[in-house]
Amino acid sequence: MRLGVVGGGAWGTALAQVGAAGGPVTLWARSAELVATINADHANPAYLPGVALSAAIAATTDAQALAACDAWLLVTPAQHLRTVMAGLPVTDTPLVLCAKGIEAGSRLLMSELAADLRPGAPIAVLSGPTFAHEVAAGLPTAVTLACADEALGTILAARLARPGFRPYRSDDVLGAEIGGAVKNVLAIACGVVAGCGLGQNAAAALIARGFAEMVRFGGARGARAETLAGLSGLGDLVLTCSSTSSRNYSLGLGLGRGESAESLLAHRRTVAEGAATAPVLAEAARACGVEMPIVEAVRDLLGGAASVDAVVERLLARPLRDEAR
Repeated sequence: MRLGVVGGGAWGTALAQVGAAGGPVTLWARSAELVATINADHANPAYLPGVALSAAIAATTDAQALAACDAWLLVTPAQHLRTVMAGLPVTDTPLVLCAKGIEAGSRLLMSELAADLRPGAPIAVLSGPTFAHEVAAGLPTAVTLACADEALGTILAARLARPGFRPYRSDDVLGAEIGGAVKNVLAIACGVVAGCGLGQNAAAALIARGFAEMVRFGGARGARAETLAGLSGLGDLVLTCSSTSSRNYSLGLGLGRGESAESLLAHRRTVAEGAATAPVLAEAARACGVEMPIVEAVRDLLGGAASVDAVVERLLARPLRDEAR
C-alpha cells in the first residue's frame, strides 16, 4: 500500500517516516524549497531538525502525484483542511485524518468536513499522544485508529504499525476526533496554570475537570465515554497538558506569564490548534447545552475579553456541585 501524506510540517514528516518503514510514501508540501531538501538531503531541518529521513519518502509539490496512492494521511492544520482538500485529486481514496480541531464557522469536525468534500471516500481518524519529534525518532507510543469500516481499519493499522508505533483500532470516529480537539484547548489552560504559578495541585485538578468537560461534550455529540478515556482522549490530554513540547501548553505558559495572545501567536512557525478551536468549541458546546467553563475561560483569554486573574477567579467562584455533574 502506497501512502500519501498531505502536509510537510513536523507531524506530517514524522508520519511519513513511520509509513516509509513499511513501503513507499509520497509526501506533499507547498514549499518547493522544503520538497527539494527532503528529496536531496533526506531531512526536514525546518520542522524536524536532526532527524534522518527514509529514502522511501518522495516529496512533491504536485498534488496530482497523490492520485497514485492507496490512502492519504491528511496532516494539514484543521483550519486549512478545506482549502487543501480543494486542491487534491477528486477520488474516493481512503482518508486518514490526523489534524485535531473544529472548523471555524461551520463548527464541523474534520471527519464531517471530509465527508462533505469527498462523500464517497472512506474516513479514518488517527489520534493519540504523539509528539512528532519522538515519533520520528522511533520512541514508543500508541494511538487510536478509528474507522467505521473494520476491514479498512485493520489494513491501515497493519500498514502503519511499527515496534514503537502501536495503533489500537476503534469504530468511534467522533470520539477519537472530539478527544483530540478538546485536549488542545485544555492544554492551553494547563499552560496558563503553570505560567502564573498556581501549582501542581491546581494542574491536576484542571486536567480532571477538563476531562469531565470533554466527556460531557463528547456524550452530547454521540461519542463513547470509553473512547474519551483512551489514547485519543485522556492519553493525549495527559501528554499535552504536561510538557513544553506541546505547542498549546507553551502558548498557555506564555499567557500565564503575562504575554499577549497576539504576540505569542504571531511569532510561531507551527500552529497551536487549540487557539482556533477554543472559540468554536465554546460555541458548539453552548449549542448542545453543555457547560464547558474551562474552555470558555481559554476563549476569553485568547480573545482579550478577560485577564488571567479574572478567569482564575471566575473558575474558583463557581458554585459547588456533585463531582459527577
